[in-house]
Amino acid sequence: MQLRSIVLASSLSLLALSGCKKDGDFDSTGGINVTRSACPAVAIPAYTGDVTTFNPSGSTDSRAIDIVANITNLKTTCGENGTNMVSNATFDVQARRSDARGARDVILPYFATVVQGGKSVVSKRVSSVAIRFEDGQYRASTSGKAAAIVNKAAATLPPEIQSKITRKRKAGDQDAALDPMADPDVKAALARASFELLVGFQLTPQQLQYNATR
Repeated sequence: MQLRSIVLASSLSLLALSGCKKDGDFDSTGGINVTRSACPAVAIPAYTGDVTTFNPSGSTDSRAIDIVANITNLKTTCGENGTNMVSNATFDVQARRSDARGARDVILPYFATVVQGGKSVVSKRVSSVAIRFEDGQYRASTSGKAAAIVNKAAATLPPEIQSKITRKRKAGDQDAALDPMADPDVKAALARASFELLVGFQLTPQQLQYNATR
């Protein structure tokens, strides 16, 4: 499906990195600094952060624009719950309409997808937000939420992989100049242990094409 392809191609970097030293740098012992989190990264995939509706619905003329809405202020909290890591995301939806006459309710669907390794969809949930325009009001907003539950063991690098990355290296060692992050086994393990929570509007193929080509 076109939407799924764009979502997967647009996901965030596979690693959530933090720390005082820059990750990937050698430390004083010759090991590699890599600090990662078992919490899934959270992002809005390209082309899915806003939606435009038209009246009449088959038109894409700018003069026919009815509602424009976008997702903003995406925030997340993450913590352990037993054997799982639970990530809860909140966001705002800001909308405007072209005709302010009369009160109006607008329902907009959105998705929350958990992706592993940047390509494998673990789960997907479609929900919706309701926006209320009062008579004479051009702009309105509401809030939404999404969640991801990831097994902590699955999101944690195996000890042998961690050892490959952080092993002390001394000048003169055969592999002293080799980047452990380029090791195929390390790269594969990093991908398997990396999860993302992707949030965006559940667009029709026509809406997605409009966002991608405008």
